[in-house]
Amino acid sequence: MAQHVLDTIIGAGDSKADPQAAEAHYRAGLQAQAENDHLTAMDAFRKATRLDSNSATYSFHLAYLLDLMGEEEEAVSIYEQLCNRDRPHVNSLLNLAVIYEDRGEIAKSERCLRQILDTNPNHERARLFMKDVLASRDMYYDEEQARDLAKRSAMLDTPVTDFELSVRARNCLKKMQIRTLGDLLKITEAELLSYKNFGETSLVEIKNMLAQRGLRLGQGLEGQFSRVRREIYEELKGQAPESVLNKPISVLDLSVRARKALQLLNIQTLGDLAIRTEAELMGVKNFGATSLVEIKEKLSGFGLALRSLD
Repeated sequence: MAQHVLDTIIGAGDSKADPQAAEAHYRAGLQAQAENDHLTAMDAFRKATRLDSNSATYSFHLAYLLDLMGEEEEAVSIYEQLCNRDRPHVNSLLNLAVIYEDRGEIAKSERCLRQILDTNPNHERARLFMKDVLASRDMYYDEEQARDLAKRSAMLDTPVTDFELSVRARNCLKKMQIRTLGDLLKITEAELLSYKNFGETSLVEIKNMLAQRGLRLGQGLEGQFSRVRREIYEELKGQAPESVLNKPISVLDLSVRARKALQLLNIQTLGDLAIRTEAELMGVKNFGATSLVEIKEKLSGFGLALRSLD
């Protein structure tokens, strides 16, 4: 019936840029759609769109039917064109957001809805859809984080023997009972260098191997000690001005040996130094009593001292 009406109104041929003919096709398409004759309706909307490409209404109805009939890619293409106009078509933004969410493209879905809510914060359907999208995003991120955590755990359990290290470096790690990549992250440069027969060459070799994987020595200790050191530093601020604690180590004018030891421990300010103990400094390779006395004397000149254990 709808096709008969369409043929009677329009006739056999189509002409370009004919708004009246486009409107006739559109109305015939609506009638066919009401009769659940989706194929005829889709054909009518397609003709209306060709005859008046500026009409968002015709294009939207075509995209809607295409999506309904399983032609999702073409529907998305039309929706995206409508959304990229100077005045985006709101219903196209809504439908495109739903499709994107179904595809798992959460960020794209959220952007579509934000385009609506930025100009109309009280748009009921957009607000409702946004709740679903944000919930999906949180779930998606949780799954991503879980996968990342699993991958990281598997990587940290990798035996150090799986990596291309020299015989000397591998033997030293074995004697130090460092068996996995995770074990290696729990040790510092100073501890490695303090071990017998472990030299700078082996240290550089291991650091390069870790750097290729975005890791570094001592990384596994940071979470363990950072909270404690922050608490100690807060107590220290009650004993000395913060301007003094933030002074760089260079103001102490230390000897080369003492300065290298502090570099190994990543000590950059007087505050960093004052929260360390004598034992921590003495654990650095080639750091002796002379260097310790030097540091204590220079530090006292600023009214500070190394931390003592109760």
